[in-house]
Amino acid sequence: MVEIGRKYVFDFDSTLTRVEALDVLAEMTLNGKSNKDAVLAEIQEITNLGIDGDISFTESLERRIKLLKAHKNDLPALVAELKQKISKSIEENKSFFDNYGDDIYVISCGFKEFIDPIVKEYNIPSERVFANTFEFDKEGNIVGFDEGNVLSSHNGKIECLKNLNLEGEVQVIGDGYSDYVMREAGIADKFFAYTENVHREKAANNADYITPNLNEFLFVNDLPRKISYPKNRIKILLLENVHPDAFDNLSEEGFSVELVKHAIPEEELIERIKSVHVLGIRSKTQVTKRVLEAADRLLVVGAFCIGTTQIDLETAKKDGVVVFNAPYSNTRSVVEMALGQIIMLKRSIFARSSEIHNGQWFKTALNSQEVRGKNLGIIGYGNIGKQLSVLAEAIGMRVYYYDVADRLALGNAIKCNTLEDLLSVSDVVTLHIDDNKANKNFISEREINQMRDGAILINLSRGFVVDIPALVNALKINKLGGAAVDVYPEEPRSNGEFYSELQGLKNVILTPHIGGSTEEAQRDIADFVPNKIMDYINSGNTVDAVNFPNIRLPKQNNAHRFLHIHKNVPGVMAKINEVLAKFEMNITGQFLSTDSDVGYVISDLDKEYNKDVIKALKNIENTIKFRVLY
Repeated sequence: MVEIGRKYVFDFDSTLTRVEALDVLAEMTLNGKSNKDAVLAEIQEITNLGIDGDISFTESLERRIKLLKAHKNDLPALVAELKQKISKSIEENKSFFDNYGDDIYVISCGFKEFIDPIVKEYNIPSERVFANTFEFDKEGNIVGFDEGNVLSSHNGKIECLKNLNLEGEVQVIGDGYSDYVMREAGIADKFFAYTENVHREKAANNADYITPNLNEFLFVNDLPRKISYPKNRIKILLLENVHPDAFDNLSEEGFSVELVKHAIPEEELIERIKSVHVLGIRSKTQVTKRVLEAADRLLVVGAFCIGTTQIDLETAKKDGVVVFNAPYSNTRSVVEMALGQIIMLKRSIFARSSEIHNGQWFKTALNSQEVRGKNLGIIGYGNIGKQLSVLAEAIGMRVYYYDVADRLALGNAIKCNTLEDLLSVSDVVTLHIDDNKANKNFISEREINQMRDGAILINLSRGFVVDIPALVNALKINKLGGAAVDVYPEEPRSNGEFYSELQGLKNVILTPHIGGSTEEAQRDIADFVPNKIMDYINSGNTVDAVNFPNIRLPKQNNAHRFLHIHKNVPGVMAKINEVLAKFEMNITGQFLSTDSDVGYVISDLDKEYNKDVIKALKNIENTIKFRVLY
């Protein structure tokens, strides 16, 4: 197959493979030797000097082979190891090599003995592989290389490509300056600095294009590829100092990720959000209607927390922006903190600790009680409430719960039919309710008066669900025996000064919204949310989306996948199928999920398609967003 007369010249080491083959050979031959690390470091330094053109390639080759002390019998094991180290995007785009093999060449300063068997599996025959060859002594030791081969000399790639006299546009793809020199000499038309495995400044600074993977190279050349849009072109903005594992997980997948340590105010976010495909936030950044209107490319918002009131979910849905959160990842952290606060407050530990810090010794059992046998009232019997129920019962507490939804009791927990029933029976009341705006001042003066005298109130849920002035008054008149508050009606965007009416009150524990802030929880969130984001970007899955029809899709197998988001009005599905029929598209699978506002149609198709079909699907009335996945 010929594509507008192009020829593609690939380097081998750190391009087709993730490694430098001679470095791998050195690892093998030096295994178990005391000087292994020192020799490996020297070989790698010599390799880099040669690749960057700082020493002649001939010198680089000679010095490395002397250090290798390798044998012919080492080569089969080397080939087997290299087959496991093919570059990820090369491996996933094997079809490109199958379909365009007649136009693909390998020019490498490596050695045919290990290159030929690797690239043969990628439809590149030995006659289109140009590389050095080893020389062996009678015992089979590698003692040198064929010095008559042009590729053993400095800038030998120039001479090699010149001798090929290729017709058409010649594109060189490689990681090193030694690949760029073919472009510099004028015998290659374009040089792509390949940075999937290593980024070499000297090569990148001189490249026509920097290509982080083969998908980018194929995209630039409008060639068939594994994915329709290279992941390196998908921009992800992570705010509020989310756990670094999130950055690592998304970066390793190939996305372009920017990490910002703080929340961003609305006006600044409106500017920053333009051209961003994925936004990651915690609880302080406000994703308002204005922000979403400015987000011309936004596909996903990932909330690295439980709550989502900071996001305009309705506007996001109507704009086709899917929102994911982490409803389970910090459950244990919140539960442990609640349990610890219950014990500390019932034992007046906070007061006794403050006295010691102030130089006072006051040993007393006054207002110090065991939690065993006490009544714990849990308001909100969801993931956190249920787990707290189990652990509290395990240390001897009697558990009561109240929830507006019908929840099955765990263990010996007793369901209360009304909030008043729970408040009147509980020694400790702990809040674990959601961020529904109707929950504002859920606990106010009326509810506090229904609580037992001397009871304790704990709020690790939402700041606005407790009437703070009413709580302050109840503590001051000793209606309540103590409180623990982790969330507040208004919280600062960044660390610094903070004021609350609760400050200075006795037997009150105040913490800065850290209920879910443990290393374990943040690590779990940094795994859970990116996986949801990547699953949606890569396959279209919306399982666990907060604001969007949920659908679990099967894995794609040699099919194109069209993702169509539209307003949920009659007739859209019929129009989609009408377009697909018009262009004679064979549907291998089709999936639909809707809610009251939007519909989400996924169509898998088994043939090459006319690009006009894309335009036709995008132009269907009431279309919100459309994407293609390969």
